[in-house]
Amino acid sequence: MASLAGMLQLKGHRVTGSDQAAYPPMSDLLRELGIPIREPFSENNLDPAPDLVIVGNAMSRGNVEVEYVLDQRIPFTSLARVIHEEFIVTHEKQGHESLVVAGTHGKTTTTSMLAWIYEVAARRQPELAPSFLIGGVAENFGTSFQLRDGRPFIIEGDEYDTAFFDKGPKFMHYFPDALILTHVEFDHADIYNDLEAVKTAFKRLVNLVPCRGRIVAFDGSDNVSECVSHAMCNVERYGFASGSTWQLAGYRFENGASRWRLLRAGQPWAELSLPMAGEHNALNATAAAALAAGHGIPPEPIVEALSTFRSVRRRLEVRAEIGGITVIDDFAHHPTAIRETLRALRSAYPGRRLWAVLEPRSNTLRRNVFERELVESLALADKVVLAGVFHSAKIPAAERLHPENVVSALRDGGRDAVLLKNADAIVTNMTPRLESGDVVAILSNGGFDGIYDKLPAALEQHASQS
Repeated sequence: MASLAGMLQLKGHRVTGSDQAAYPPMSDLLRELGIPIREPFSENNLDPAPDLVIVGNAMSRGNVEVEYVLDQRIPFTSLARVIHEEFIVTHEKQGHESLVVAGTHGKTTTTSMLAWIYEVAARRQPELAPSFLIGGVAENFGTSFQLRDGRPFIIEGDEYDTAFFDKGPKFMHYFPDALILTHVEFDHADIYNDLEAVKTAFKRLVNLVPCRGRIVAFDGSDNVSECVSHAMCNVERYGFASGSTWQLAGYRFENGASRWRLLRAGQPWAELSLPMAGEHNALNATAAAALAAGHGIPPEPIVEALSTFRSVRRRLEVRAEIGGITVIDDFAHHPTAIRETLRALRSAYPGRRLWAVLEPRSNTLRRNVFERELVESLALADKVVLAGVFHSAKIPAAERLHPENVVSALRDGGRDAVLLKNADAIVTNMTPRLESGDVVAILSNGGFDGIYDKLPAALEQHASQS
């Protein structure tokens, strides 16, 4: 929503917004753009009445502003519909391409990588200058959106529903000319009943790609294979499998970078490096490289772009280094994402004690559907700290995650694990226990009650008193 607000402002619209409680990095971005954020929700935020209200998919009936919009018959629409009408349709008329990155994991980072590849390639070929819309702040650009005159319109395709009045996935509005499909797993347990429902959504997205289009799909997932099995366009697989069109070989993490050889149809194509840890990030980079190469971008700008890629805020982001203690922020939303984050940190900080501090906040993590997988993922850390489930009362009791069960299972497995009710209690508990050399991964897809600032401040104070 914040990214769309910025894009609409660039098109000359006057934009305001409201939220219950805005938090960084998007709240910072909006303030830098001069777009007012009104907090909390109130009928007064809609006075005078706007020409159009864009309703985010987190809003439901009962929200005071939603009810006011309906009562007053103020015109309203969804984020995905506005993107289609204001940007994608316009681009199609001008001969531009909709490049969509979808999947239950990795889409924000992969979209950012793809946009940066096109940006670097545009230095030699201006027609490649990308417009993009990303669900996070891409560090190379310092923003989550851009409007340019080049051919590509690059967008992160979200499988979550569109709005309270449109329960289909947002990505069904984006009509891809080319598609990256990273992973397909059960997620968003609040809107999908099971894995089959998730796969159905992605199959429908695949079915939107025209015969002239292309799909770049991960080779390490049976679910992905099923979803692309009836595609009407060319499908190129990427990953570690020897028969894939794009194969990673010789992956290693050394001197602060992931490095690997990329083979195309079994033949050497490029030596790639990425200043990020984790095989999952190398896979994301490979997907972006494959899609770009298929659209005629040569290896040189792709190699340059990936070697200078600066990640996305809240993806393995170092927030502080105090007294030898490193504090990492990561936008974890699913046990698989937690597992890959902790694996990446193990490779980036070998031999150091690793803490996982988790707020179960996403609609998937707040439920018990992945309790076993969550235990397995968190067990990759040396020490685990769990907060209480965010707004637990909103989750039906039979579906609700019980973090005390997670802590008990971790302890049974020999892990040092503790459950604390909120960020303040966590900071108080952890600060005297942390030692030089420790790496602290704070895992949440929300504001986590300001812990990203509270913990470093407490460590600074503790160090000054020691």
